[in-house]
Amino acid sequence: MATTKTAATAKRVKGGSFLIEEREPQDIFTPEDFSDEHRQTAKTATEFILNEVLPLTAEIEAKNFTVTKSLLRKAGELGLMAVDVPEEYGGLEMDKVTSAIVAESISHLASFSVAFTAHAGIGTLPIVWYGTDAQKKKYLPKLATGEWIGAYALSESSSASDAMNCRTRAVLAPDGKHYVLNGEKMWITNSGFADLFTVFVKIDGEKFSAFLIERNTPGLTIGHEEHKLGIRGSSTCPLILSDCQVPVENLLGEIGKGHHIAFNILNIGRFKLGAACLGGARNGLQNAIGYAKERKAFGKSIAEFGLIQEKLAECAAGVYVGESLVYRTIGMIDAALADIDTHAEGASREIQKRIEEYAVECSILKVWGSEMLDMVVDHVLQIYAGYGYVEEYPAERAYRDSRINRIFEGTNEINRLIITGWLMKRAMAGQLPLLAAIKQLMDEVMGGPSAGDEHEGPLAAEHKLLANAKKLALFAAGAASQKYMQALVDQQEVMGALADCIMEVYAMESCILRAEKLIADKGEAAARQAIAMTRYYASKASASVEASSRKVISAVAEGDMLRTQMAILRRLSKHEPADTIALGRQIAKHVIAAGRYSL
Repeated sequence: MATTKTAATAKRVKGGSFLIEEREPQDIFTPEDFSDEHRQTAKTATEFILNEVLPLTAEIEAKNFTVTKSLLRKAGELGLMAVDVPEEYGGLEMDKVTSAIVAESISHLASFSVAFTAHAGIGTLPIVWYGTDAQKKKYLPKLATGEWIGAYALSESSSASDAMNCRTRAVLAPDGKHYVLNGEKMWITNSGFADLFTVFVKIDGEKFSAFLIERNTPGLTIGHEEHKLGIRGSSTCPLILSDCQVPVENLLGEIGKGHHIAFNILNIGRFKLGAACLGGARNGLQNAIGYAKERKAFGKSIAEFGLIQEKLAECAAGVYVGESLVYRTIGMIDAALADIDTHAEGASREIQKRIEEYAVECSILKVWGSEMLDMVVDHVLQIYAGYGYVEEYPAERAYRDSRINRIFEGTNEINRLIITGWLMKRAMAGQLPLLAAIKQLMDEVMGGPSAGDEHEGPLAAEHKLLANAKKLALFAAGAASQKYMQALVDQQEVMGALADCIMEVYAMESCILRAEKLIADKGEAAARQAIAMTRYYASKASASVEASSRKVISAVAEGDMLRTQMAILRRLSKHEPADTIALGRQIAKHVIAAGRYSL
């Protein structure tokens, strides 16, 4: 696979600023901006999955890890493992868009996808970013080729989401040459066959730190395989550390700074998970279309029935918006990384800092993508009906496999708290002028209706929906902040509802900007399907923002203030509804004719 460091076409912007700033279509990166190298990477990864992996599905699902390891090695030979690894350590050092394309393309079989992404992402990146030169030279060439498989051991039975509360301990041995580790790690992906583990512990019971531990290290034992609801072909075992002796040179990063490794790596894991969910949704939709066209009932194919078409339309719109979100976000990350000299001293830390800038957007990709995929697999199973419940058909496994994504990489509840909490934290620190925007909005809406900027073109109504959705999100955030102030972080239901507003604003804006960019580049006729899916989704998203805002306002106001704020909410929510039935039929007929998701 050829290397590429495609120049970013996205505008460099502050993370989280989408809520308070306007964007132009040319500011964002979309799938239509893929380079020839990007498309070739997608082709390579897809052909590998279709030709090499899928024929061995039964053996993978039966936990034949010899097969899984062999396939991972083949992926390494194709360069698919090396995308994020620096060239001097045997990697290809490609852009993050390429990394997301691989994650999306590899997602046809979730069990293999989980093994692959755990290795190439959280299993390898800690060393890329935090390893010493000696650690990089020793491990990265093996990880890049798949000769060795990596795993990431953060969770424990008593501290899964609360990672900093881990009980695994490390103490320096009297000889000063190694640490002695004791404890247990749970739910570790790839642990049944991984060669190298990034393990998080507390040195002396206090300093949260990370170690690189090889599989044959004395005192390390791999527990029994977990038998799981889904992703059954992936390996998930506990790690037992009993007086495990780890050389001092295997400390990863600095003592007491393990949280930097854990949380920065999770940002990458989240955007890759969002990309993988997108790929899973695309695959599910294609299966549903094929089955709906073949299945006959009442004298015609069920693809002709309106309620089936409605499901197909909702799935297709989900894929379209998912693409818009994933590649807009990763385009911003690539734009932020574009001017970094990766060979300069401190480059790794600067890369992490710039990726962390988009922690909110990465959490949105994770939550939105996993919940979109759950919607898709549910629709797909329903379209298959009785056959969907039977193991020999693809809907059943996809339905089970999807459920883990709302737990992986921090639960969706934790990520919702991150979305709202991170924005408010940056606002309080003066890093994002969110508080000023909230104050301005509160003054504006309390003063009565005002004339906003008017957009023209086929998406003029959606622009108005977006503008009002942003106002609703800011209004709800302002009302909640006035009520709870610093204690807002303790109101998880309110924080979650605000996160839902914020996510829908970002999703709505992403698909509007993408459609307008397509119109500008290829004309309105060529963008007909993108326009339809944007209008279809914006209608549903605006209703979601209204409902979530109402939930917040109802919790924070009462009496005359509640009545006043509800009047403002109704004013900002007022609009002429789109005909989502007609739009849905248009979307469905297009993808049915194509036999797959298609613009």
